[in-house]
Amino acid sequence: MTKRPTDQDMDAPITIGGLHIDVLDGAFSWYIRSLDSVVSRDLDRRMAHLDVARGKGKITALLLVDDYPGVRPSQISEVLMRDRPATGRIIDTLVKAGDIRRETAAGDQRAQALYITPQGHRVAEEVRQIIRQQEEEFFDFIAPDDRREFMRMLKRAYLNMRKKRP
Repeated sequence: MTKRPTDQDMDAPITIGGLHIDVLDGAFSWYIRSLDSVVSRDLDRRMAHLDVARGKGKITALLLVDDYPGVRPSQISEVLMRDRPATGRIIDTLVKAGDIRRETAAGDQRAQALYITPQGHRVAEEVRQIIRQQEEEFFDFIAPDDRREFMRMLKRAYLNMRKKRP
C-alpha cells in the first residue's frame, strides 16, 4: 500500500527517481502539464470506445453543441481558447463521426450553426457519466473540502488566464 503524502511532504523539494526537478519544483506550469498528461491518458482509456477520445477540445465542443443547439463555431473557439482553424478541425472531426451537423445560421447566411445528432447526444450523455466517474475515482485522494477549494482556485486561474491571452 502506498503512503499518502503529508502536508510536510508537500513542503520538501520533489525528487523523482533520485532526481530533483530543479526550478520546476516551484513552477505551476510543470504541475499543470504533468497532471494534464496523466488525467488525459486516464480519460482516453475510459473513453477508448468513443470517437471523442484522444485529442483536446472534442469533448468540450460536443458538450457545448449538445447544450446549446445552434451554437456557432466562433463561440466554441472562444471557450476552447483556440483559433478558428483549430476549432474548425475539431468540428470537422465531430461532423465526420456523425456526432454533430452543420447548418447555415438563421439570419446570417455566412455563419454556421451546429446541432447535435441523436448519436452525438448519446455520446455526450456517456461522456458526462464517464467524467463524473473519473472525478470520483481518479481524485479520491483529495478530501471533499480540499476538492471544493482546489476547484475554486482552478476556476479563478482559468478565468484570469483568459484575460491574459492575446
